Amino acid sequence: MTSDGDGRHPGPERWQAPGRQRRVTIREVADLAHVSLGTVSNVLNNPSVVAPSTRERVREAIRQAGFVRSTAAQQLRGGRSRMIGVVVLDIANPFFTEMVRGAEHVLREHGYVLMLCSTEESPEQERRYMRILEEHRVDGLLITPAEQDLDRVVEFAGHGIPTVLIDRERGAQGLCSATVDDVRGGELAARHLMELGHREIAFLNGPVTIRQCADRRKGARRAMRSLGQRAGASLVEIGVASTTVEHGEAAVPQLLALDPPPTGVICANDLLALGVLRGLAAAGRSVPGDVAVVGYDDVTFASMLSPALTSVRQPKYELGAAAAELLLEETSGNGHEHRDVRFEPELVVRASSGSGPR
Repeated sequence: MTSDGDGRHPGPERWQAPGRQRRVTIREVADLAHVSLGTVSNVLNNPSVVAPSTRERVREAIRQAGFVRSTAAQQLRGGRSRMIGVVVLDIANPFFTEMVRGAEHVLREHGYVLMLCSTEESPEQERRYMRILEEHRVDGLLITPAEQDLDRVVEFAGHGIPTVLIDRERGAQGLCSATVDDVRGGELAARHLMELGHREIAFLNGPVTIRQCADRRKGARRAMRSLGQRAGASLVEIGVASTTVEHGEAAVPQLLALDPPPTGVICANDLLALGVLRGLAAAGRSVPGDVAVVGYDDVTFASMLSPALTSVRQPKYELGAAAAELLLEETSGNGHEHRDVRFEPELVVRASSGSGPR
């Protein structure tokens, strides 16, 4: 059974735009179409109960007035926001940009939009963003945590919000995760330099409170234990406060002051490696002639540098897509079981590591 609203009418009157820009209300749409508020609400939410002629009249009024429905109000009624929170360490890092692209591609096919938050590696900022996302009633969360402790993330998920760790193992926690084996990646980088004949190797690392930095260090040390003694190689770690280009460049004097100075440098990510390349050039050191450099992530610009950067490649886009698929599985609620999806890293050798020390 259908309703024709408040009687027949030839059509909505011509709309006069308000003198100042503001949001058009549902009351104004009803007045323009000469129908009740309930009829406009039915056209928006349950159009099949409204007579076709009235339905078209209301839709024409909506078009003329420029009315935009409130998803916040709809969310309060239905409990769904169609928004997914995404919290990453640094959106300025192309690694995270590509990872988010993979997640967004999957989620938009299912009608979701992303709320993207960049913590700049700050646990305090991460907690603030998570509180805001919960207040906005997001339907799920993808997060690369800024600290080792996952208690806050587990608490967030415990409020009934599906949560997936991205580029971070879940350990014993009741969560899903999509990860890359960073221990293996660190091992690949260190092994590569030792096999080229480097004996004095430095590892420029970010804060080890970030799990990825800790795991990459663990892998480099594992390579040293298995090959270093036989090759007569040593590994010295230098830590920086953040994994940015600026911190990489600023660390170069400290690297060059080591005794003996390193002939090979492993960087915890490609941004640090770019900074090291800049700093070495400013110091008059050639790459790879004086110092070989290996990065991590293999972001887009790695192959465009001069010299092109040797780097440990992560499947960035695929990582984001896999995390989004896990989140969709959990939001469906159809017998979902938490699980890990793990990718393997790959060493991409380019000119910056050269053929070995002189």
